[in-house]
Amino acid sequence: MKLSHMDNINTPSTPGKFKMEKPNYNHRFRWHYSYLAKLTFWSFVFMGLIFIFFFKSPPTSNPSSISSDLSRRSLKTRSWGGPDWEKRVKSSSKIRSKSGFSVLVTGAAGFVGTHVSAALKRRGDGVLGLDNFNDYYDPALKRARQSLLERSGIFIVEGDINDAALLKKLFEVVHFTHVMHLAAQAGVRYAMQNPNSYIHSNIAGFVNLLEICKNVNPQPAIVWASSSSVYGLNTKVPFSEKDRTDQPASLYAATKKAGEEIAHTYNHIYGLSLTGLRFFTVYGPWGRPDMAYFFFTKDILKGKSIPVFESANHGTVARDFTYIDDVVKGCLGALDTAEKSTGSGGKKRGAAQLRVFNLGNTSPVPVSDLVSILEKLLKVKAKRRTMKLPRNGDVPFTHANISFAQREFGYKPTTDLHTGLKKFVRWYVSYYGSGKKSDH
Repeated sequence: MKLSHMDNINTPSTPGKFKMEKPNYNHRFRWHYSYLAKLTFWSFVFMGLIFIFFFKSPPTSNPSSISSDLSRRSLKTRSWGGPDWEKRVKSSSKIRSKSGFSVLVTGAAGFVGTHVSAALKRRGDGVLGLDNFNDYYDPALKRARQSLLERSGIFIVEGDINDAALLKKLFEVVHFTHVMHLAAQAGVRYAMQNPNSYIHSNIAGFVNLLEICKNVNPQPAIVWASSSSVYGLNTKVPFSEKDRTDQPASLYAATKKAGEEIAHTYNHIYGLSLTGLRFFTVYGPWGRPDMAYFFFTKDILKGKSIPVFESANHGTVARDFTYIDDVVKGCLGALDTAEKSTGSGGKKRGAAQLRVFNLGNTSPVPVSDLVSILEKLLKVKAKRRTMKLPRNGDVPFTHANISFAQREFGYKPTTDLHTGLKKFVRWYVSYYGSGKKSDH
């Protein structure tokens, strides 16, 4: 502490006998006066620095600092509450089928969140979205997804999963039977630029959500997004839920692995029903601009070169590309087979369900083949730039074993890469037109 040195003013700095001296009151007065003056001076300096730091901080060019600051301030700048707001929340969450659920979907303006929310609403479930609309990628795309969902009667509350007061209020207004937790800081490479955002969303945010869920009565069943990235440096293929996941290759993967361990803890202590879904390279319309298939399409149309990575010794880099519609079916299947949580008011009443599933396509495709398919669909020759796979968290290949999901809820992907990319390209050209929107 800053003032800890004051406790030792009259104590020798080395062991031994302490020799008392005759007091010199005049000297002591001058010394105390000098000390108090210095203390007062530095107190004002310290307070001034605090004022400057919190209230007068100049803009910074560091994107990591900007993003971290935005994530901190987002909890304070969003407004919610009031009769009209509560009315919209209740209306959106209203169940419209006999056997329907009332589902809170976090990350509802995200790629997977938008598709899952729409599918739930179509079948008669009550759906309420929650999203902070951060600027990891173009917020305009998230707003467009929001408009799409609003036309279906889905209200997205603008807020952060770290805002405990907001979450508590939502559960007071609506007794959610399920939570589809899809909010997260995504992306493997971005973790090297802004690591704190991954801790903020994927760990702190997840814990905050679980803390709220454990205390409500009745507790909801929770299905949440893990990632195939948890397999990290695993070399056994195809990846099975029984394989080791203690060798993450990126911070993103580490936070998702931490999420799985946190889920185990809350299941064990509080009786929360938790199902984790390990997504494998999801793609399709309304996708994420930071994904390779998306920015390859953009750059090919603009005549720019694209990086095609190869692993060690000129090896192939391949991904188990999974079309969004197949992933949505998996999400709904997991939700429909999720058992009720067994706790109430923060106390466990019995053993609760704890599961984790792979949601992949089981057919890894080399990234070079992905580019060839895009060339045919776009009718433009790509300018390929072959590069070594960087040491930034990417792994050479992914390959899902989906037998567990098939057995538990009949998960069976049906869309091959060519068919899925054809649908994506059709949407991309329709949405971006000349491509000018995609510059942002």
